[in-house]
Amino acid sequence: MKAILLFEDRMLYPDGAILEMRIWRLPRCDAERPHGLKYRLFYGRDGERIIAYDNERGKGDHWHYREREAPYVFSTVERLVADFLGDVERERSGK
Repeated sequence: MKAILLFEDRMLYPDGAILEMRIWRLPRCDAERPHGLKYRLFYGRDGERIIAYDNERGKGDHWHYREREAPYVFSTVERLVADFLGDVERERSGK
């Protein structure tokens, strides 16, 4: 059984920045993804990743801010999306 796409959104900002969010339900939970989800939330421009939240195999839940990477404590999908969009808003507003 394959992962099922639960949510997908893409937005292109007037300044050329891109925001993409994809969240999948996995066929089963495992040690790296006990919540049973796979996700990739991306904000960047011109081939540059500025902010991203993902949980690729071998790394588990984590986030990126430019060159920095750190673990992310997943609680709910709503919190994940709110944290990501909050970081994007702070970046766009220069704070």
